[in-house]
Amino acid sequence: MRKLFVIGIGAGDPDQVTVQALKAMRQVDVFFLIGKGAEKQELTDVRAAILAEHVQQPHTIVEITDPPRDRTVPARHADAAYQGAVADWHEARAELLERAFAETDGVGGILVWGDPSLYDSTLRIVERVLERGNLRFDYDVIPGITSIQALAAAHRTVLHEIGEPLHITTGRRLRDEGLADGQSTLVMLDGECSFTQLPGDDVYIWWGAYLGMPDEVVIEGPLRVVENRITRRRAALREAKGWIMDIYLLRRSL
Repeated sequence: MRKLFVIGIGAGDPDQVTVQALKAMRQVDVFFLIGKGAEKQELTDVRAAILAEHVQQPHTIVEITDPPRDRTVPARHADAAYQGAVADWHEARAELLERAFAETDGVGGILVWGDPSLYDSTLRIVERVLERGNLRFDYDVIPGITSIQALAAAHRTVLHEIGEPLHITTGRRLRDEGLADGQSTLVMLDGECSFTQLPGDDVYIWWGAYLGMPDEVVIEGPLRVVENRITRRRAALREAKGWIMDIYLLRRSL
């Protein structure tokens, strides 16, 4: 493989694929799709549908099964065991990609959900492949619409107050640290509805699941009023589909 495009394809709506992304996709000979197993086959199907709609040149799709990650280690960012578990997972991914890259002639492409810069490991893993020293190739990164932008658009809201910073964090850190003072807080990667653990009656929430997809769901309102509705809806959606991707924005009332 002489060149690789790492392409952000948006939060799920095929119409969110940018013109820049389309131009890159139309240069690709081999697309590498990293699957998440049968439960999340829909994510692979969406990427395949994007290719079917937008890519006319002959191309090959190589599906790679994502290696398992040790989920028994508590997700504490500063914990050496957690860092080690993630590093092992990245190394396993790098080995699989290196093998696939080595068997590829021409230009490769990886379609990344959302944007490669935000809570995604693809760029780190591509660098790992290069650091191993067995392959040499150039690569370009194409930005994509994130679920953050899709959430704001779905709720027709601005992510922060005038002149205010925006804090982006995870559900675990929200539980450990609470809301940042004087900042709107955007929460990703939360499998435990951590907003239910926040104290006070002065928090407003904008929540969304499957953003950009046909079954998108959004709920907003004062946290104490809508939190039970969100948790019930989230549980029902996860039960029905076998997986869920959601995100939410929190802000204290002035």
